[in-house]
Amino acid sequence: MSTEVSDLPPGTPVIVGVGQFSERLGQPGYRALSAADLAAEALRAAVDDTGVDAGQVIAAIDTVAAVRAFDDAHPAAVAPLGAPDNVARAVAGRVGARPRRAILGPTGGQSPQKLVNDLCAEIAVGRSEVTVLVGAEVISTVRNLSGRPAAERPDFTEHVAGSLEDHGYGTDGMTPSQAVLHQMTEAAVFYTVLENARRARLGAGRADYARSMGELFSPFTTVAAANPHAASPVEHTAAELISVDERNRRITDAYPRLLVARDQVNQGAAIVIMSLAAARRLAIPTEKLVFLHGHADLTERELLVRPDLSRSPAAVAAIRYALDMAGVGVDELAALDLYSCFPIAVFNVCDGMGLDPRDPRGFTVTGGLPYFGGPGNGYSAHAIVETVARVRDRPGDYGMVVANGGLLSKHSVGVYATTPIAWQSADTATVRAELDAAPTVPVIFHADGWGTIESYAVRFNRDGARVGIVIGRLDDGSRFVANAVDGDDELTDVLADGEPLGLRVFARSTDRGNRVALGREQMARLLGEPVRALRDSYEHVRITRVGQVLEVMIDRPEVGNVLDARTHRELDEIFTAFEHDDELWAAVLYGAGDEAFCLGGDLRDAVSPIQLMSLPRSGFGGLAARELSKPVIAAVNGRADGGGLELVLACHIVVADEDASFALPDTGIGQPPGLGVLVRLPRIVGRALANDMIVTGRRLDAAEALGAGLIARTVPPGKAIAAARELAADIVTRSPVAVRTALSFLARNDHAADPLAALHHPDLLLDTLIAHHDPIEGLAALRERRVPNWRNT
Repeated sequence: MSTEVSDLPPGTPVIVGVGQFSERLGQPGYRALSAADLAAEALRAAVDDTGVDAGQVIAAIDTVAAVRAFDDAHPAAVAPLGAPDNVARAVAGRVGARPRRAILGPTGGQSPQKLVNDLCAEIAVGRSEVTVLVGAEVISTVRNLSGRPAAERPDFTEHVAGSLEDHGYGTDGMTPSQAVLHQMTEAAVFYTVLENARRARLGAGRADYARSMGELFSPFTTVAAANPHAASPVEHTAAELISVDERNRRITDAYPRLLVARDQVNQGAAIVIMSLAAARRLAIPTEKLVFLHGHADLTERELLVRPDLSRSPAAVAAIRYALDMAGVGVDELAALDLYSCFPIAVFNVCDGMGLDPRDPRGFTVTGGLPYFGGPGNGYSAHAIVETVARVRDRPGDYGMVVANGGLLSKHSVGVYATTPIAWQSADTATVRAELDAAPTVPVIFHADGWGTIESYAVRFNRDGARVGIVIGRLDDGSRFVANAVDGDDELTDVLADGEPLGLRVFARSTDRGNRVALGREQMARLLGEPVRALRDSYEHVRITRVGQVLEVMIDRPEVGNVLDARTHRELDEIFTAFEHDDELWAAVLYGAGDEAFCLGGDLRDAVSPIQLMSLPRSGFGGLAARELSKPVIAAVNGRADGGGLELVLACHIVVADEDASFALPDTGIGQPPGLGVLVRLPRIVGRALANDMIVTGRRLDAAEALGAGLIARTVPPGKAIAAARELAADIVTRSPVAVRTALSFLARNDHAADPLAALHHPDLLLDTLIAHHDPIEGLAALRERRVPNWRNT
């Protein structure tokens, strides 16, 4: 039995008005509006669309929610021409609204649909009566005007009073740090990786797969050509979309320009939602009412752990949930808008829902992101506007909007119809649990050895340079990200135009990320063999061999012995050589001068924490993540701050001048301490003191550090290095085999779940000792009352 509007609860949310506004450079009426101005124009259109007095509707607005603009989409984003600090209230003020609440949505293309879902839920429980959603981008205008002299550029900056509920970026896990390190920051590169993974799954060749992408998107251009708000209202054949020429240049190996989302647009959209009670009070015509019959929001697991890079099961699950809630099947939908930033986003839904890519209904109501335009995070607001218009024109029909954010990561779905229906809340916990229960792939940060290419991408820069990116599996099954070595045209050519899927490659980790080549010999030719012998000299480090002791001095006193990328590489090389040199049994590490042992990493040019990732596999200073089997003594002759303390914690014995000190200033500059600190400090000094040092920056003097067990000895000022030398001289009188065996056991057992369990396995020590000469020599020397003759064997 059908439900009448009069039978519904007064709190039932309904969409009552929708509007869009756009302008194009060089077109009649172009005004170079700001994003807030454009959104306000769209809001006026949406209010007018309600069919009642605009002043009454505006006066009733209690909530304005804004889609987050691209120039505020991530922590490093910058608005070249400025922007309002409260865009929701800036837009409201332009139309005369005085909302009680202002909301700024999260980053991602799912944001408009998710905000609609959330705002409807707020209305249903009585937290709001009349709310509007607005979003606009003027990227085309900004890019056009940013190049002008400062005096000719407008300033869109506004300081708007009033509260703001900022939902944050919501991008945690959306862009893996591994991807940033390996130059995968651009959406087209990410999605090319997903596209090529799908091509691998289908077993399709490059040409056939390109043809399928052109055939998928050609009907989108037909819709865009008829849309007055489209940024590129031009109809294209499938062949035109994939034919590479000067105007349709290659962005990546998979995508020419006409297959990727077009962000140079000036477009805004607005949606008016209110309770049924408010709609009745304002006398909104019944034919204007559109109901949200089904809705769902689900998030995919992060990219690199997904078992199948070519699929997003969460998107399919969200669609099925929304359709089940609406009580309709996918075949019953009259209108669909599938998020179309890149072909894979549409293919993913087609694959998961069993839809034919040539479905005569089409998959867009706007023209899609490459042709209608991709106004930042706001595209789906336009899709909702068009869907509302379509279901109004054909009462009883259903339309569905599928929105996507991140890397096929965040999915939001809405099913719309004019048929009256009471509000239904979504509970996707069971679906979420099923998605989370699926197996994941182990990911390795540092990749070394043979592997196989699972997927890939090549980015083509305008200057002709190419960047090759590989997602691969090592032979143990772990997944890694790597780049082709700069200058390796042989591999890059295969990635760009050959058939690299399933190809065997050799991976090697460096302090600038993982690199791959077509073989071990090719890698050695490109990067050289790993250095395992000491050089005569280094730029920022001084070394001295004294018998069986290696002295290592960080020689940057003018900057507090902070470590830049080159110093990290030199220390890594030095300690690697130390580990492989059988004639060296102990090392002493100290800093030049008397002010600082080491004040951490060089942050003078750092603008992003990602830059701090450029460390050797062995960790900070070539020590923090190294499994040391030979003793290293730290001589702390001054301050040991941040990374300097991380080095101290990595050493086996620490001797400090009485005026030395130890501190972690990291959180004061917005960074957590290094992993070596977070792992080791609580184990050494206890959780209470570690927490104090980490979160407050508390500085310990040498006496406090000694009492806490952070250091082994204190000596008068200026004597730490001499004391460390004496310790090293004592150590090398002892069996290097015994020392190595003990240190290796300590390192392994330090992280054991049950350290006492090792007491029942004396073989862990004995199996090592019986394979060496030194343990026998030590016992013989004891019996014969002579000095042992250690052979280090």
